[in-house]
Amino acid sequence: MGHKTALYEQHLALNARIVDFGGWDMPVQYSSVLAEHHAVRQAVGMFDVSHMTFLELTGTDAIPYLQRILANDVTRLAVAGKALYSAMLNEQGGIIDDLIVYAPTVHRPNVWRIIVNCGTHDKDLAWMQQQAQHFAVNLIERTDLAMLAVQGPTAYRVVSDVLGAEAGAIIQALKVFQGREYNDWFIARTGYTGEEGLEILLPNTQAAALWQQLLAAHVVPCGLAARDTLRLEAGMNLYGNDMTEETTPLVSNMAWTVTWGHDFIGKPALVAQKEAGVPQQLVGLVLLDKGVLRAHQKVIIDGVGEGETTSGTFSPTMDKSIALARIPAGHFDHVWVEIRGKRLAAKIVKPPFVRLGKVLV
Repeated sequence: MGHKTALYEQHLALNARIVDFGGWDMPVQYSSVLAEHHAVRQAVGMFDVSHMTFLELTGTDAIPYLQRILANDVTRLAVAGKALYSAMLNEQGGIIDDLIVYAPTVHRPNVWRIIVNCGTHDKDLAWMQQQAQHFAVNLIERTDLAMLAVQGPTAYRVVSDVLGAEAGAIIQALKVFQGREYNDWFIARTGYTGEEGLEILLPNTQAAALWQQLLAAHVVPCGLAARDTLRLEAGMNLYGNDMTEETTPLVSNMAWTVTWGHDFIGKPALVAQKEAGVPQQLVGLVLLDKGVLRAHQKVIIDGVGEGETTSGTFSPTMDKSIALARIPAGHFDHVWVEIRGKRLAAKIVKPPFVRLGKVLV
């Protein structure tokens, strides 16, 4: 038996198929992956993402601390509640985790919110607390909170209608990658699907009521399987697959998240890798032959070398098989993917595959 979110009974009531995910009992699907996926791309769906780890950082050294542990630059967050995506690295430049940090808001001007992955909970907190010993900061975990992700082209309208005029005005005023308070909730214009959407952080005791309100408004409940197909179409990395402690941001299509103007843990290793020549790259693949791309399939570049798929799935939006793959650095158009002893042709593309409902490759 794993950890259960505040919405666990809601999932059972909908006959969701429950699986273990990072030590949590989570819904993998309710109806069908295709139906849930298309609901998000075409209208609106919702996900229970309360398994994520919610942290609050305070203290006079909060900014220097974040600058030290993150490869991205939090001093760029000049707008209240603005969010930043970053990698947290070890001394070798390997990715301990990827996370989102939110700047303090008007109502809580001394609190930085940090959301990290559930599967890396223990090592993340151990690492962050270890580094915190050198700074005047306090890091606490908020286990009293749940989070719902409401995603899709009609998400803003539906949530505004459900919550009323006051919340609707806050939602309409949000900039991309920004969050604001609504009473004791935190509503952010963020997500992991490639669609417009919101992530709503609220007390556990209020989560079921919101879930039921959204159900009544015909928001489709969606599980982890649809979340994975959506994020892969959007070209978003999954920790443990597309990035690990053995890979750096420079070989994980995350160079854009690294700012070089401040000293962060792992920076010397990244500088050395950059100067020596980054040996690999993370690219998108679209399968040209019939088959399904999955993680850990061999990728062959004639006359050059080999790589490996890191994530793969059938794209419901494109009606094709797609993948992310780590391959040798260079400029290539086509590769072979070895599936069940056969070499199948695939073309190299630049992620994302799909964004805001449009196919981009």
